Amino acid sequence: MTNEPIFLIFHTNQEGAINMKKQLLLGLTLTMAIITSPASAFSYSPDGSYNLSPDKPIPTLAPMLKKVMPSVVNISTQGSVSIQQPPLMNDPFFRRFAPQQPRERQTQGIGSGVIIDAKKGYIMTNNHVIANAHTIFVTLKNKRKLKAKLIGTDPETDIAVLQVDSKNLTAMTLGNSDNLQVGDFVVAIGNPFGLSQTVTSGMVSALGRTNLGIEDYENFIQTDASINPGNSGGALIDLRGHLIGINSAILAPSGGNVGIGFAIPINMAKKVMDQLLKHGEIKRGLLGVQIQDLTSDLAKAMGVSNTHGALVSKVTPDSAADKAGIKAGDVITAINGKKITGSNALRTNIGLKRVGEKVDIDLVRNKQAMMVTTHIGSTASRRLATSTTNMPLLKGATLKELSISQPYQGATEGLLIAGLQANSPAAQVGLMEGDIILAVNKMKIKTLKDLNKAASLSRKQLLIHLQRGQSFLYFVIK
Repeated sequence: MTNEPIFLIFHTNQEGAINMKKQLLLGLTLTMAIITSPASAFSYSPDGSYNLSPDKPIPTLAPMLKKVMPSVVNISTQGSVSIQQPPLMNDPFFRRFAPQQPRERQTQGIGSGVIIDAKKGYIMTNNHVIANAHTIFVTLKNKRKLKAKLIGTDPETDIAVLQVDSKNLTAMTLGNSDNLQVGDFVVAIGNPFGLSQTVTSGMVSALGRTNLGIEDYENFIQTDASINPGNSGGALIDLRGHLIGINSAILAPSGGNVGIGFAIPINMAKKVMDQLLKHGEIKRGLLGVQIQDLTSDLAKAMGVSNTHGALVSKVTPDSAADKAGIKAGDVITAINGKKITGSNALRTNIGLKRVGEKVDIDLVRNKQAMMVTTHIGSTASRRLATSTTNMPLLKGATLKELSISQPYQGATEGLLIAGLQANSPAAQVGLMEGDIILAVNKMKIKTLKDLNKAASLSRKQLLIHLQRGQSFLYFVIK
């Protein structure tokens, strides 16, 4: 989608008509200026110039920005990523004759962050800003450069929390993103392209943006305030100087800003941060349902007046939904009074709830509205379900459990190789990042516990059945 410029074109062959239309256009311009500018600060002279009243201030955001800009920091990272080897290099025979190839490359990155707690030195940023980093530096507005420690990260919402050891920091006041409305004026602060302390302005273009494919849990604020590479992790603030979002992504068909940027609402980001600080990990809520969006035909058949809501297609036995009496065919329309617009909105809403939290669920069943109450269950935590194994034959692989709620490329069972250290035993035998381990020693694998049990059957070798993309392979690891 592109923004086409609007032109006013006058077609005439008579000089008088041209002059008349020029006067009309000038009058329109002056009228707009009078409406949009404080009358007490501006006056108009007969020669066509504007005069500023010396005793009246010019409308400006400078005082507010002067207070909040020290809260926004520049983030620079150093790290490394694995280099995918040619398929033939997975065979030990060919590796004997091929020249040694580097298995990783060094990376550098830039981004932005926001100081949330001045006393404890907590800084919020995007996960993708610090991903693969082994060293993180934070540069303050006064040019002080500090080494930062990673406290926790949640790739599924793209939030990370850092900490620096420094005094005299300035924290930004948190706003309430639930109170935002389309049309509210906002300001983005960050470090685009490494240019420190850059401010752009715009408005809230849309709220609750989902299904963008940017993150697993999406509820973005859309804004036309310019956001560019390097702005990620920076602040989106209202005109009071309160933080209402963390800048995260842009829609850029041409590679540059086109006025469509996305920020994570601060209420959502704060919930993630609180869990990272308290638990060091994210314990996501689970309702125990499979859901889908409503089409107009489905809505009519289910007795719902519109397509807002999430249609329950399956209920997991003994789950929170099952205990509450939710059934397949129900349409969930609200959680704790907050309307549910679709399946992704329901997933995000529940995923950000605390485990054990009581929730009221509005739904429609057989064209009848009703409410049920339940307590949120727990998913396998992302970090509890992810582990680097000490198993000698698989050392260097980071394994992640898959499930119906957390699939990968359509697979809902198995262990995903989410990370692989270069030159590690697991990498040397030919395993690759993105592989899904389905079975070990002919035993089906669903959890890390299953893997340990299967591996105990043979200490000398592992027969691994895995999925790689659309292919299925067997590996023998000795």
